[in-house]
Amino acid sequence: MSSTPARSPWLVAVAVVVPTFMEVLDTTVANVALRYIAGGLSAAVTDGEWVITSYLASNAFVLPISGWLSARVGRRNYFLGSIAMFTFASGLCGIAGSLPQLILFRVLQGMAGGGLQPSSQAILLDAFPRERQGAAMTMFGIAALTGPIVGPTLGGWLVDNYDWRWIFYINVPVGLLAFAASYRVLEDPPYLSEQRAQLARQPLRFDGIGLGLLALTMASWEIVLSKGQEWDWLGDPFWRVQTLLIILAVAAVCLVVRELTIDQPVVDLRVLRERNLAVSCVIIFSAFAVLYAATTTLPSLLQTLFGYDAYLSGLVMSPAGFFSIAMMAVVGALLGRGTDARWLIAAGLLVVSAGSWWMSTMNLDIEPFQVIWPRVVMIVGLSLIFAPLNVAAYLYTPLRQRAAAVGLFALLRNEGGSFGTSMAQTLQERREQLHTLRLSEHVETTSANAAAFLEQTKTFLLEHTADPVKAAQMAHGLLGNLRRQQALSLAYFDVFWVSAVVALGLVLVVLLMKRSVAEQGAHVGAE
Repeated sequence: MSSTPARSPWLVAVAVVVPTFMEVLDTTVANVALRYIAGGLSAAVTDGEWVITSYLASNAFVLPISGWLSARVGRRNYFLGSIAMFTFASGLCGIAGSLPQLILFRVLQGMAGGGLQPSSQAILLDAFPRERQGAAMTMFGIAALTGPIVGPTLGGWLVDNYDWRWIFYINVPVGLLAFAASYRVLEDPPYLSEQRAQLARQPLRFDGIGLGLLALTMASWEIVLSKGQEWDWLGDPFWRVQTLLIILAVAAVCLVVRELTIDQPVVDLRVLRERNLAVSCVIIFSAFAVLYAATTTLPSLLQTLFGYDAYLSGLVMSPAGFFSIAMMAVVGALLGRGTDARWLIAAGLLVVSAGSWWMSTMNLDIEPFQVIWPRVVMIVGLSLIFAPLNVAAYLYTPLRQRAAAVGLFALLRNEGGSFGTSMAQTLQERREQLHTLRLSEHVETTSANAAAFLEQTKTFLLEHTADPVKAAQMAHGLLGNLRRQQALSLAYFDVFWVSAVVALGLVLVVLLMKRSVAEQGAHVGAE
């Protein structure tokens, strides 16, 4: 059984949630600043994308081994070290003088940040008694779910009003305060101290091969997701994507085989034998893919087709964050009263599907509030899912395997976001091509409607230009622009439609889960 620390669990929660929010925020806050970063460092915008890829790859590398590191150096020490390194690396990112320097510092920042999410979640699970696990996961959800929501707004505001470097500088004072607070209130529970002592008495058998395979797998995966569409996926004439996919497949298979056949793996995949955890991993991966697909698609739609700047598009998206926090508080109360987490997860997925479908029905004549409310519905649905899913994932997981389970769960949550971002971009660009072709079939010059539009527009422009040739050219140009706008809007709306279908399909996956009630004395796996 876990032991509740002497400190108030709410003090512990506040101390660990702040650095977690800071780390999650950094997965999206730099997205809106890429062109500013590239311009400030005299680099191409496409090269600037490595600022995101390097962070995600190093972050993904550390997440699954965070449990192994915590067990050997102590979770408190590891958490404090991660905060210190993350804060220091953030300052280095702010003073970077070139793109290679910034990428290097982002790698350090991502490696440090990789330890914050799983460590904070494990700390919260131990700090709160079992019957209050819903409250613990609600606190964690406030950080993990609102970070991606607030990130684009905060990043846009900092870039528009100050400088891109402030998206990194802002982490320094927050990190120092978080380190001081965590240093004062955190302590390792007895079972972790005993586990660490036992490991110290044993000879160190480090799984270097497993670590290398993990690094190869995560690096290949992140580069493919980040650059796949730019390099035309399997159509890449230079075979970069194809080569990376082969490396990814071989490394992933070798990693799974090795980690399942040695006694002390660096990544303990055996925890996935627990059904609730395995199903929860599938759901969290897919749910965060939907979240990040919408979070990256909607600002792009607003800025491309409606002329919003980064800050204004962030303002349209930010109200959902307030509803998210309110809903998670309600969910925490429901879990505390013994509500089965499965019903909340299923209800949340249905709401996510409804919100995504609502966004797919938008058009180019909408006002801001017609964007805000569909997004609010979708985010409220995700808020219904998050805490119950975390409760269900760990309810039957033995304490000795909790650190490994938390690391894998956090990895799949983050990788779901990377996958959703990449697939949304690919779907949008491919569907834009399709819709352009389809619309062209109906907007030929022989079409009566097209001919009427061209004639009316040409007549209007002729009055202002007095040049028949120029007026005709401008009329055709306007018709082409309208076609491109409509094709692009339909492509964006297709992303939301696919998200709705994915969320709806996940409801069936919930049926595979066991009863999940966070109550005192509830059964857990063998300790």
